[in-house]
Amino acid sequence: MTSPLLSVQGLTKRFGDRTACNEISFDLWPGEVLGIVGESGSGKSTLLNCLAGRLTPEEGSVLYETQSAGIVDVHHLTEARRRLLARTEWGFVNQDAREGLRMGVSAGANIGERLMAIGARHYGDIRRTASDWLERVEIDLARIDDSPTVYSGGMRQRLQIARNLVSNPRLVFMDEPTGGLDVSVQARLLDLLRGLVDRFHLSAILVTHDLGVARLLTHRLMVMQRGEVVEAGLTDQVLDDPQHAYTQMLVASILPV
Repeated sequence: MTSPLLSVQGLTKRFGDRTACNEISFDLWPGEVLGIVGESGSGKSTLLNCLAGRLTPEEGSVLYETQSAGIVDVHHLTEARRRLLARTEWGFVNQDAREGLRMGVSAGANIGERLMAIGARHYGDIRRTASDWLERVEIDLARIDDSPTVYSGGMRQRLQIARNLVSNPRLVFMDEPTGGLDVSVQARLLDLLRGLVDRFHLSAILVTHDLGVARLLTHRLMVMQRGEVVEAGLTDQVLDDPQHAYTQMLVASILPV
């Protein structure tokens, strides 16, 4: 692919008199993981939700190159078409795994539903693929028929990742995927995510307040402050030699994040 997978142009989102995102533009290329960092209230999660079609911006465009229909403006699609993209070509990993799982069905069914959305119908094949993905995310196969309600927080997050990646999405949105987990669980989840990103050459946009997570998982970084992108560049370059005063304070851990 010689063109960006996602091209964002002049995106602006307001809530009343408050501008949460102001004229943000960038491109995301196939196989690239872009990190968005900033303190709480900087607009990073609002931006992510606009990109994924969950919020509608007042201005600007989000252009995505689909597999079948070429380049489309996400916010000019019908709601049904956006839902189809979300089930097939995209993934969305929520900070709270309960928001991204069907809590009333089994772990295997959570993965199976995603497979059925892309056309799988044979029960045996669906079950085998679900089992394979549970192994990949280090969940005991004996738990395949258990409800996520009896899983730990870390297991739920790993199941949510499996549910999202089983359909081989072209773009994954991740909103604080390690947030709320204890340090040891975070470390295991980060190792898992890094391995999956490398193995499947994922294109992803990651929102995180943790600069260590950003360094480990992302190729390029955007730093947001009060709805503006104040600095952008290669992740190591931005974190090792920050140019903007706000980024310098973030790196120095002066600001609460």
